[in-house]
Amino acid sequence: MSSSRIRRAAALAVTGALAVAALAGLGPVASTASSHREAPLVSADPPIDATDLYAFVPDDAPNKVALVGSWMPFEEPAGGPNFYLWAERTNYDINIDNDGDARPDVIFRWRFTTHHRSPDSFIYNNGPVTSLNDENLLIYQTYDLTRIKGDNAVKLLDNARVVPSHVGDASMPGYNADLFDAGVRSAGSGRRSWVGQSDDPFFLDLRVFDLLYGGDFSEAGDDTLDGFNVNTMVLEVPKSQLRGPDGGVIGVWTTASRPSIRIQGADGSIEWQGPTVQVSRLGMPLVNEVVVPIGFKDYFNGSNPRGDAAFLPKVNDPELPHLISAVYGALFPEVPDSNGDKAGVQRADLVQVFLTGLPGLNRPDDVRAAEMLRLNMDVAPCMVDCSTLGAIDGDIAGFPNGRRLSDDIIDIALRVVMGVLIPGHDTDADGLADGVDENDASFLSEFPYVAYPHSGSDADPHAVP
Repeated sequence: MSSSRIRRAAALAVTGALAVAALAGLGPVASTASSHREAPLVSADPPIDATDLYAFVPDDAPNKVALVGSWMPFEEPAGGPNFYLWAERTNYDINIDNDGDARPDVIFRWRFTTHHRSPDSFIYNNGPVTSLNDENLLIYQTYDLTRIKGDNAVKLLDNARVVPSHVGDASMPGYNADLFDAGVRSAGSGRRSWVGQSDDPFFLDLRVFDLLYGGDFSEAGDDTLDGFNVNTMVLEVPKSQLRGPDGGVIGVWTTASRPSIRIQGADGSIEWQGPTVQVSRLGMPLVNEVVVPIGFKDYFNGSNPRGDAAFLPKVNDPELPHLISAVYGALFPEVPDSNGDKAGVQRADLVQVFLTGLPGLNRPDDVRAAEMLRLNMDVAPCMVDCSTLGAIDGDIAGFPNGRRLSDDIIDIALRVVMGVLIPGHDTDADGLADGVDENDASFLSEFPYVAYPHSGSDADPHAVP
């Protein structure tokens, strides 16, 4: 497959993700954003709200894959005294499908336990915290990490320490080195694990909700997530431990599951009963928050990729380009469908790329249609002429071939959904952008790759630089 064809096909995959906006033909148009507060149930339960998923081959470890899952959106750095804890009695999973059948072949599962050194105290720490084991940290969490393959479950880490929230410089004077960096753990057989608080790696201007940036792009250029943190898990795994029988393409998605019944007593006690049910799901960015109508969002969070073929008929008529054309018709006319018409009712190109991956790039040999983040592990990391626009700019190591922390998802999506790569379509979408081209904090060049979190002592963490 030629480089230009790969660029074109990969770009269309982004459109495919957005195209599910027509799902069930219901619901208001949503914005191009990642999965922050995307569904009614998880919006009211932040610890199970998955914000983003990343999967990429790291520059410094080309024989491995980095898996990054972010949870709990909009963490205000100084948001104490109850800082940001992972949920207990919950399975946080990163699922890997390595043969294209839309079933998880390898599952990495995190479970968390909260510890209180002084239950009579209301504060997070009662003195400077200089290590993960510091007695001054009154509330801390540990996690178990388990790998599940079929009926075989192997515990990789037992009671590993979670890096705490960054309370502030007085409470945690050497946070980056003493706590964040110290959270890196070997998980055996070439694996590394890290769990804690990080800067939110997603960057965008969320004012797209205001009728696509104010109706005249006057509301663009400010990173809405600037200064916010998230809870993050990072796992680095040798490719050989993820590879399937037919090649190097894997599908990745996160889920959170927990007992179905919560009983809360008048004294504040909580009891969990019933079978374990899935309450959160995330694969490609944009899907649940942006494209799934409000009446189906909670259903999507509990659904299984095996059933995603049911969405296929609704991919043909994406809603987002209609809205953009309605607001900016002169600049961005209706996108032609696969027959060359501008009725917008038959985007057959999207049917292939949304649920199956792209031939020659990241489509498994025998694939069942399913929504997930697909990564071809055999594509080497980009070292020269890399682009934050990923595959549509010739950098096939980037989105939608997996997702790197630096990929500019919003600019890619806005341009492609308006047909920038459709031959013969007259559009100015090459310049369509939200004005936010990079993250507000620098990503690390080595594991765990995410940026250090913002300090609670910062008087204005959301200030525009």
